[in-house]
Amino acid sequence: MSTPVEPEEIALARQWRLEVNMGTAAVPDWKLCPGITAFQPASEPNIEDSGDYEGDGWAGNTKTGQEWEVSLTINRRVAPTAKVFNPVHEAFRLAHFAYGAANKVHVRYMDRTGLPEAYEGRAIPTWAPSGGERTALGQVEITLTGDGPLLPIDNPLAEEG
Repeated sequence: MSTPVEPEEIALARQWRLEVNMGTAAVPDWKLCPGITAFQPASEPNIEDSGDYEGDGWAGNTKTGQEWEVSLTINRRVAPTAKVFNPVHEAFRLAHFAYGAANKVHVRYMDRTGLPEAYEGRAIPTWAPSGGERTALGQVEITLTGDGPLLPIDNPLAEEG
């Protein structure tokens, strides 16, 4: 008897969950970045032509570097009585205005359903409020430009088996 094949589903763009380490490297405290409405990860290799005469006219290519970034849009969250913004959103905003080590955030993002795709790295954020008409939501465009490697990690949301 043959094993039935499970039908495949289409992955959705909203698969991603972004977290920021609000603790330290030694004692991480991962917090959800809430209110994401758009998420676009990218990791582009730098490829240089390494062709030579021995290739009989065929191109040769060598990867010599890599860069990464994540572009996202958030709906800004606020606690109106306490008059404070969400602490993760504030971490991005304050790092945007800082220099040196204070300009970097430690982030990880993963498939929110527990599938194996997950990454971690340090990034420099840019913070650009969208503005808009009187009926617009308070949104911010954030770009996380990688500083160092983006490492594949085990998805922390994966079911323990």
